[in-house]
Amino acid sequence: MAKPPAEVRFPGDRNRRKKVRVRGIKQASKEIQRRLEANLDGLLDDPESFVPEITGELGKVSFFGHKDKMAMTLKEIEIVATKRNDHRWLKKRMVKKGGDEVCRALAGSLLAAGEEDLSTVSVFKHPLYGTSSYLRRGNGKQSHLAGIQNFNHPRLRLLVWDGHAKAGQYFFSWDGGFVCSCSTPDAPSDWISWVLDKSSVELSGEGVRWTSGLTEEVVENDEFTESGWLLLTFQDNTKVGISPASLAKTEVPFAQSLAISMMPPNKLGSICEAGWMWRPKGWPEEMALPDEGIERLGEVLDSWLRMSLDDARLSESCRSSILNSIEEGYVVGTSWFGEDDREGFLDCLSGTEDEKSAISVILDSLSKGIHVRSDGVVLDLDSDVVRMEESSCHPNLVSLWPKYGKTVLQGLFGLDDEASIEILERQSRRKQGFGAFLRELTESLDTEMRLKRLPWENEELPPPLRMADSLVRKAVGDGVSSTVSLARKGKGLDSSMGWAWLVVHNRTESDAWRFDETIRDKGGDWVPALQALWDAAEDLLLNDIEEAGEDYTNAMKWLAESSGVSEFH
Repeated sequence: MAKPPAEVRFPGDRNRRKKVRVRGIKQASKEIQRRLEANLDGLLDDPESFVPEITGELGKVSFFGHKDKMAMTLKEIEIVATKRNDHRWLKKRMVKKGGDEVCRALAGSLLAAGEEDLSTVSVFKHPLYGTSSYLRRGNGKQSHLAGIQNFNHPRLRLLVWDGHAKAGQYFFSWDGGFVCSCSTPDAPSDWISWVLDKSSVELSGEGVRWTSGLTEEVVENDEFTESGWLLLTFQDNTKVGISPASLAKTEVPFAQSLAISMMPPNKLGSICEAGWMWRPKGWPEEMALPDEGIERLGEVLDSWLRMSLDDARLSESCRSSILNSIEEGYVVGTSWFGEDDREGFLDCLSGTEDEKSAISVILDSLSKGIHVRSDGVVLDLDSDVVRMEESSCHPNLVSLWPKYGKTVLQGLFGLDDEASIEILERQSRRKQGFGAFLRELTESLDTEMRLKRLPWENEELPPPLRMADSLVRKAVGDGVSSTVSLARKGKGLDSSMGWAWLVVHNRTESDAWRFDETIRDKGGDWVPALQALWDAAEDLLLNDIEEAGEDYTNAMKWLAESSGVSEFH
């Protein structure tokens, strides 16, 4: 008898069960269950174990008009505590819409404390306060339930009191205690010491604390440094100095690492004062910083204390608040120069002498101050300060050139409008660096001015004297090597003049085959006169010997006579 075909099964068919996942719910490990059980037992024994010590002055409990929120909550907690074993009452209280919200979460937590099955828990997640397991019972806020059931956690328990913090009350929590100073921000010294030890920067010292890059003496004496540093002075006179390098390396923002252990966390500035210990390089010690700069600096530090400004940006923002408030003299980078020290200002800029001269010409043309930002924006100021955020000439000239390029060309080189516009258009097309551009322009214009010393324009001369003049001009402007190609291209008498030029400069060895014997013979007869012409040209145009002008004229006349040019004067 044939066997029936084997049953076809697919992976996962056997004992397949549908799993339903509820968001925020998980199976608790044995360790989590033991911890929660211990916490809930402690809460059941003492329902006020999550309540901070009151170190401030509570207001009166009143059901009409003004009332103290903390006093009202404490009063209702006493009522809930007396009902901690009354499950029926707790079930009603934990879903009640009215009444104190903290007590609603407390009722749910006390009900959970009476249960035996702790295997299924809810998960509370917060970007700052982390993750924690708790039992969700009733309509209490998740953060309140998690904080009450983890009342021995120094940071989570703060979340229970977020509403009270919004109402103007202050809470401080650390491993050794938990206090509410009511409406007066009064941080315990133990809390200050603990949060500094737990902060995101490594601190040395005790009464005076400091990071790497600083010393105890610098912080204790409030000394300014070249790069600046952050000074925090707490209510108990603890002084903390933090260097910019230490702030730049924090994984957790430093202010956040302190404020996370208090409530409200955005009021760190109520328990400490912040200062930035810096003045611009060159600023006289006896001269106060501008009031506007001090005010802006205070706004920057306040923003940092409220965790609205990154640690890495604090140093730059503090310096900018001061630098951008200066209304006299010269500011470059983080240095300041008095209005009578333009030379020092220009020397502080990195760049060529031509670039510095160009900036000096621009400064001469200003009637008021100017601010050249690092992003290329140029601002005209009502004050007389010249402020350049970049300490290199090139980026400043890039920003200033569209408006002041013609001014520079006319001021440095004496060019007219037409010549200036032509050069500006050429520079715009080439996009050449200003150092090379100004150097080449200087050399080009210098050569042009030198060539004006020659007694004849090139077009005024007859062949082959015109060829000789062209060779002289090109050699002065571009060097003798650049003339070899021109010497080869001559025709007729110009070819003989080209050969004579190659002989004068000892360039005939590889070019003799280009010239026939007749041309070489004729050009050879002109060599003495052409040599005299070049010698005079070197003295007149390259060595700046003005008396050589007459020698040049005589040498050209000799060359005219040698080459058979009869009509020449």
